[in-house]
Amino acid sequence: MEKPVKVLIVDDSRTMRALIRRSFEHQPGITVCGEAENPIEARDLIIKDQPDVITLDVEMPGMNGLQFLEKIMRLRPIPVVMVSSLTVRGADTAITALQMGAFDCFPKPANVIGNDAFAGLARLVIQAAHSRPAALARQRASVAAPPRAPSSSLLQKTWGGRIELVAIGASTGGVEALEEVLSGFPQQSPPMVVCQHMPALFTASFARRLDMKIPALSIAEAKDGEVLTPGVVRIAPGGDRHTKVERRDGKYVTRLVSSAPVSGHCPSVDVLFESVASQVGRNALGIILTGMGRDGAEGLLAMRQAGAQTIGQDKASAVVYGMPRVADEIGAVCQVVPLNQISAAAMAIHAR
Repeated sequence: MEKPVKVLIVDDSRTMRALIRRSFEHQPGITVCGEAENPIEARDLIIKDQPDVITLDVEMPGMNGLQFLEKIMRLRPIPVVMVSSLTVRGADTAITALQMGAFDCFPKPANVIGNDAFAGLARLVIQAAHSRPAALARQRASVAAPPRAPSSSLLQKTWGGRIELVAIGASTGGVEALEEVLSGFPQQSPPMVVCQHMPALFTASFARRLDMKIPALSIAEAKDGEVLTPGVVRIAPGGDRHTKVERRDGKYVTRLVSSAPVSGHCPSVDVLFESVASQVGRNALGIILTGMGRDGAEGLLAMRQAGAQTIGQDKASAVVYGMPRVADEIGAVCQVVPLNQISAAAMAIHAR
């Protein structure tokens, strides 16, 4: 029988700690090994109890959650689930945490009355326990085997005319992965559309931060009916609409469509990829990155069957080798590539 996941709860609010603990009480796969109201207490408990996962409040007196997270990722990488308020400020901080290597962020509810205030957190903690901390994934990626990709002698710094659109899908671990991948693309790259699973407020913050960090590209949330041009990256907004690509008058535009979740997600990577397969066909490139589950695998297969080139992140560099694993298993992936070589492999496709 598998051992229960040991979780350490770190939050300066006694009420919040009690509610989080209560949400774990009837989960057979979780045991709370300790609680701390600040990072100093948490540090001692990490050494003493060696938790498998930490839930960490973002805003605390003294050393805040981000400062503590940086120390954890640098000195003792452990999967960390950030607990963040659903505010603009909270979203910005949560995105920073994800970029620093946090496994995921759980939105702290505005109304904490009731037994379901933290429903879903237990499932996230169990998933985190079976993940690879981002810091360790980076270490493994640095010594990973070469990708099944073209020779590096074929790489170019500019794009040719073969690929007209790039579609990228990611979930858990994707915030950090997407920043690395997008940073490797030049200014005149084909337009890109990205579906990253996260709440609505978080996608807006994520797009803003990427735009500031990657000046070569114009990055923003997708809008309905927007024409996609070279150097533009559009992030599918979180919420209740799927993001699709449509060919209209010889140009590609984004479409935001209200619909039920697909593959358990809205927006869904499958929906994006399937629209690209239909509308762009062999002139597209699909990339599937780290993430839990299988969203995007069938859509990527549709892209490959339509003649598109496809890339999947490799196991060694993925925080969670779920989505790219399933895509590879069903034959949707043309090339399996370490994270730090994906943008180079994408550019090499043009030089063939």
